[in-house]
Amino acid sequence: MSFDSTLFIGVDPSGGRKSFTWAAFDQNSRLVALNAGEMDDILSFISGQPGAVLAVNAASTPSKGLVRQGDVRQNLPPLHVSGRTLDMRMAEHILRQHGINVSMTPARQELCSNWVQIGFEFYRRITALGFQTFPAPQATYQWLETNAHASFCTILGQNPLPRISLEGRLQRQLALYEQGLNIRDPMDFFEEITRHKLLKGVLPVQQIYAPEELDALSAAYVAFAASHHPEKIFKIGSPEEGQIILPVAQLKAKY
Repeated sequence: MSFDSTLFIGVDPSGGRKSFTWAAFDQNSRLVALNAGEMDDILSFISGQPGAVLAVNAASTPSKGLVRQGDVRQNLPPLHVSGRTLDMRMAEHILRQHGINVSMTPARQELCSNWVQIGFEFYRRITALGFQTFPAPQATYQWLETNAHASFCTILGQNPLPRISLEGRLQRQLALYEQGLNIRDPMDFFEEITRHKLLKGVLPVQQIYAPEELDALSAAYVAFAASHHPEKIFKIGSPEEGQIILPVAQLKAKY
């Protein structure tokens, strides 16, 4: 697959004011799109591209109950003893073992939160458009699943500051900027702060991306890294119920 005309797109369906936020980088890691809209808007955007690797910040399937199976559980250190906490996918169980507290995806779709169910529908729609599961070297359109919180944990080597806080946003944006992505330098935020602006409570927050934008940017970075440096990504979980791809070669024992 040639990357000359391929976009590396990150999609966050968890929603701010709009249901979807997406970011796209070209082969030179230049940010070419950062938008928000509804499902039809993002589908229109990706279907108009000559090539795309799409990373989605959402579970691709409900749990298949693998964590509950006796032969699998013998090889997985227990998190809790109650049955409810085991209603999750293997990838989520493994991440939690490493200190990365991600949401659990239950086996019954109707028990999943609304944004997770929207994610399931999005995967169905992109499959209908011809997207194939990564890696598919000869495919022009590919998709993969990632997790923005887990990605930031692995990039930083620790759990990040709260997602919606100003310091948490600055930290996440700096982490992505340090990966060589052509996005706004978060340190410019501090250069524009003056005594007068602080006294008036006027801060240059327009320099810092919103939480859902940062999640979409993180996913786009995973799509870019998985395509250009497949030896530096880590797959977690079982293909049967969805693998989460993160932009590191190996997980730390604990975050």
